[in-house]
Amino acid sequence: MAEAALEAVRRALQEFPAAARDLSVPRVVPYLDEPPSPLCFYRDWVCPNRPCIIRNALQHWPALQKWSPSYLRATVGSTEVSVAVTPDGYADAVRGDRFVMPAERRLPISHVLDVLEGQAQHPGVLYVQKQCSNLPTELPQLLSDIESHVPWASESLVHKDHYENLYCVVSGEKHFLLHPPSDRPFIPYNLYTPATYQLTEEGTFRVVDEEAMEKVPWIPLDPLAPDLARYPSYSQARALRCTVRAGEMLYLPALWFHHVQQSHGCIAVNFWYDMEYDLKYSYFQLMDSLTRATGLD
Repeated sequence: MAEAALEAVRRALQEFPAAARDLSVPRVVPYLDEPPSPLCFYRDWVCPNRPCIIRNALQHWPALQKWSPSYLRATVGSTEVSVAVTPDGYADAVRGDRFVMPAERRLPISHVLDVLEGQAQHPGVLYVQKQCSNLPTELPQLLSDIESHVPWASESLVHKDHYENLYCVVSGEKHFLLHPPSDRPFIPYNLYTPATYQLTEEGTFRVVDEEAMEKVPWIPLDPLAPDLARYPSYSQARALRCTVRAGEMLYLPALWFHHVQQSHGCIAVNFWYDMEYDLKYSYFQLMDSLTRATGLD
């Protein structure tokens, strides 16, 4: 009896993503030709937890015209910033049985630009990125070139809790692969020992365990080349793919799984807003717990 009940729960979880797609998940990421009103943004996109790409939302930013390599050299070229360094461009990624975080270096912006343009050499792949506010803390000279917030989004989201993301591309392109929260039964999770790349004096990388940290839950699957022999359920997931170009803004809803690639020399600015802990969050937590309990992942 218990095994029959467990199998019924597994079957319900496996059928749920298709029903959710039919009811509420778009087949492609839709475009808006202009920023929505705060009410429309909250009603049509945030509440139903649906992504969209918003055109003509950044046209008034001076950064769109000004943030060229020559401008950045002249304005912040001597400024040292935190740079993530990895051997292959994958930061915060599973490597074998480890969850490996990038090495960090303090480098002048001018040197990073020289490496990107092939005028200088540096071991590995450089990525100027930080999860929390590297523009105000490391590059305040550039703040006047962008908005301090997105007014129509702030009016909708300012009272929420973890994390709605407005992804604003200033130059280049960002390529997104997105999975709705309803695909969770098909997406594997494992626990991994956290580790960090260390860059040796010889310019090679070694992986060093972070002994004091707890294990990290992470998705071991590469969605661009999934190992379906090892993770066959992933074949039932349905990803949305989209490209966000210079001057466009992606609304990436909270709880959505995502994989990001970028063109060479891409510059983007994120605005993070806390999400609301409402029924959507509770439903996802329940689905996640059932997926783990039934062994689907």
